[in-house]
Amino acid sequence: MNEILDAILASDTSPQDFAALRVPESYRAVTVRKDEAEMFAGLTTKEKDPRKSLHVDEVPVPELGPGEALVAVMASSVNYNSVWTSIFEPLPTFGFLERYGKLSPLAKRHDLPYHIIGSDLAGVVLRTGPGVNAWQPGAEVVAHCLSVELESADGHNDTMLDPEQRIWGFETNFGGLAEIALVKTNQLMPKPAHLSWEEAAAPGLVNSTAYRQLVSGNGAGMKQGDNVLIWGASGGLGSYATQFALAGGANPICVVSSPQKAEICRKMGAKAIIDRTAEDYRFWKDERTQDPREWKRFGKKIRELTGGEDPDIVFEHPGRETFGASVYVTRKGGTIVTCASTSGYTHEYDNRYLWMSLKRIVGSHFANYREAWEANRLIAKGKIHPTLSKTYHLDETGQAAYDVHRNLHQGKVGVLCLAPEEGMGVRDQEMRDQHIDAINRFRDI
Repeated sequence: MNEILDAILASDTSPQDFAALRVPESYRAVTVRKDEAEMFAGLTTKEKDPRKSLHVDEVPVPELGPGEALVAVMASSVNYNSVWTSIFEPLPTFGFLERYGKLSPLAKRHDLPYHIIGSDLAGVVLRTGPGVNAWQPGAEVVAHCLSVELESADGHNDTMLDPEQRIWGFETNFGGLAEIALVKTNQLMPKPAHLSWEEAAAPGLVNSTAYRQLVSGNGAGMKQGDNVLIWGASGGLGSYATQFALAGGANPICVVSSPQKAEICRKMGAKAIIDRTAEDYRFWKDERTQDPREWKRFGKKIRELTGGEDPDIVFEHPGRETFGASVYVTRKGGTIVTCASTSGYTHEYDNRYLWMSLKRIVGSHFANYREAWEANRLIAKGKIHPTLSKTYHLDETGQAAYDVHRNLHQGKVGVLCLAPEEGMGVRDQEMRDQHIDAINRFRDI
C-alpha cells in the first residue's frame, strides 16, 4: 500500500506507472461480521453502539471482473446506511449479500462472512477489468453508489428501476470505507479538482439523493419560487437540499434542532428557519397517538415565515416522527417527497389531508446514473459545496458512525482511508480560493 500511496502523492506518476504498480494481496477495511449479527439482541436502537460492531480488518483483494475497477481509496464518509449496517437494522445486511451472491458466479464474491461497508469514495483507479474504455489507471475519481445489472428493460429509462438495483457498500460488498474498493466503472465520476480527497468524498450519496428527491422530475421537480420545507436542514441530506433550493430560486424553510444548526442554515443563505426544539413541537401524544393541534401550530409557524403560504414541497426523511405533520402542512396540490425514514419506517398520516387536497406522496431512492452525474457536475462547478464538518481516520470509523447515530454531527462526517492527512488532493487552487468560505462553512461552526 505504501507504493500505491507514494505514486498517488507524487506529481509525475503516469497512467503507465499506475498500471505497473503491484496490487497487494490484502488491504485494511471497515467490516461487520456475520457471526456478530445478533450482538445487540434485546437492545433498543439508541442503545446499539457502532463502536462495538465495526472492525478494521485485513481482507483479501477481490477478483476483478468485466466492467469493474479497483480503486485506491483516499477518503470516504459515513452515511446513515453505514449506521444501519453497524447496528444490524432493520435487518443484518448479510441477507442482501446472500441474495446477490445467487445472481451469478461473479456476484458470488460478495457473499462473505464479513461485509466491507461504505457508499462513498474519492480515490485513484488502480486496475480496470475487461471491456472498460472510459477509465485508466491513475484517474482521480469519486464514485456514486448505484449498482445495477441493466439486463432488464425496466431499468433502461431510469436505472433506479432496474430489478437488480442495489446500493454499493450497503447491499453489495467491497465498499468505500477501506484502503481499496471494488466498483463497477459506470459508478465512477471525475473528482472535483478544487476539493481535497475528504471533501470530494463527502457529497456522493447524499448530494445525489437530494438532487433526485428535490430537483429531478423523478422526485419533486422543484421550480423557482417554490416554498420547500426541509427537515434536518443542516444534516447530511438536508444541507444539500437547502443548497439546491437556494441555487434553484426556491425558498427553503429550514427545520433544525438547535441554534447552532440554525446558524449553519443562515450561513448557507437561508432566512426562514424553525428551531423545532425551541418551539417544542410534540407531534405525538404517545407512541400510538399523534396530535393534530401540533400540526396546526407548526403550519401556522411556517406561514408566518412565508407571508401566509404553505409549502409547495416537503423534503421528508425523518419518517414516522414527522410524516403526519408533513402531509398536513403541504399546500393543496403540493408534494411530499420521502426517503430514508431515520425515525421509523411505519408512517401514519390522516388521509383526508392528502386525498381531499390533491396532494402527492412521492417515494425517492438515491439517483439514477444521469442524476448522479448532474449532481456531481454541480459540485465540480462550485454551484453546490461539500458539507464536511469533521474527519476521522479509518481506525476511528466506529466513533464516526456513533456520532452520526447519536446525531452529534453537522453535515457530513468524513473518513481518511489512505490519505495521511486532511487537505491533500487539491488540483485547482484558484477555483478553491474562490469558494473557500463555502467549502469550510460546516467546519467553522
